[in-house]
Amino acid sequence: MSIEWIAADWGTSHLRVWAMQGGNVLDQAQSDKGMGKLPKDGFQNALLELIDDWLGDAPVDVVACGMVGARQGWVEAPYSAVPTAPVPETPIRVPNTDPRIRAFVVPGLKQAAPPDVMRGEETQIAGFLSGRKNWDGVICLPGTHTKWVQVSADEVVSFRTFMTGEMFSLLSEQSVLRHSVSDGWDQDAFAEATADTLSKPEQMAARLFGLRASDLLNADDPGAARARLSGYLIGAELAATRPYWLGQQIAIIGADNLSKIYAHALKQQGAFAEIANNTQATLEGLRQARNRTRQTA
Repeated sequence: MSIEWIAADWGTSHLRVWAMQGGNVLDQAQSDKGMGKLPKDGFQNALLELIDDWLGDAPVDVVACGMVGARQGWVEAPYSAVPTAPVPETPIRVPNTDPRIRAFVVPGLKQAAPPDVMRGEETQIAGFLSGRKNWDGVICLPGTHTKWVQVSADEVVSFRTFMTGEMFSLLSEQSVLRHSVSDGWDQDAFAEATADTLSKPEQMAARLFGLRASDLLNADDPGAARARLSGYLIGAELAATRPYWLGQQIAIIGADNLSKIYAHALKQQGAFAEIANNTQATLEGLRQARNRTRQTA
């Protein structure tokens, strides 16, 4: 297999890599060796475990985005301040790598007020915007830490991060609600909970305990309770971000199922969102970053 370069999405929990020829995927691999599980000297070995069979004698460019560029990562890739293009700088070269690779890390973005940062999402935004010149609107990137990003004239103008996904995980797995929430889904329960928190966000903490109380008193369906928990949290997020998305063009870039959940919640409020493929956006953003490294080589 003759590859031109390797794309890598390296987050806190997982590493995904793709063998690339231009913009085409020839092969792919993944592992659970994210930034949070590796010592400072463990990144190269974690990468080589996945890509060793793709390598030959000539050095191949590896372009990575995500938490691999954090202070605790393989190499620190300093943040670029907004407003700015999503990927305004040439990726940072990783020193002293295996001679078969030249590794680069895409810098993240930062915002001074209110304080905020992102790593990885900037690459997805760049990929999304690549085929949409002068796209103006708001991009939602749902996940563990959901981002709401204002875009205008091909620049990230501002953004806010919400720990909704992490809160859902903590509440459903480590709080008293773990006894009442399990797999399953009830779309009507989700819609009702979302609307309730959107209209009365100050009641959310009480609504959350109500999930446990209702289970004890009424033996509620745990799948419906899971949907309500998600609805309460996402409803509070949408209430807080209403100034971002109200009356705006909206796009969602994330895992397919979670993107659909956010799209349904927005549709309830009369806001319609385009769902973009997150892998395609990531790969296109990394391809653009790779082009920058070639221009300065």
